[in-house]
Amino acid sequence: MTATTTESTEKTGARTTDAAELITGARERIDALDDRIIGLVQERMAVSAVIQKERIASGGRRVNLSREMEILAHYRDALGRPGTTLAMTLLELCRGKI
Repeated sequence: MTATTTESTEKTGARTTDAAELITGARERIDALDDRIIGLVQERMAVSAVIQKERIASGGRRVNLSREMEILAHYRDALGRPGTTLAMTLLELCRGKI
């Protein structure tokens, strides 16, 4: 094995060069997906801020709990129990702690 091959397999945890290359490519794809997800979360936060501002300006409350329950159910139905945790995190990012 060359120094580059050893470094590549050690970095990925793979035991072969082919596996290390596949893992490296897949990790690059995950990094790109993560960047898109972060951008979408930031966009969601901005939209949520507009909704909260309008709701409060109209005399309503900052948080609509029935809507949040719909969101929690949607994520749970799509992703299982961990989806609920993800949805709770998104809700907290978008509206703060209640």
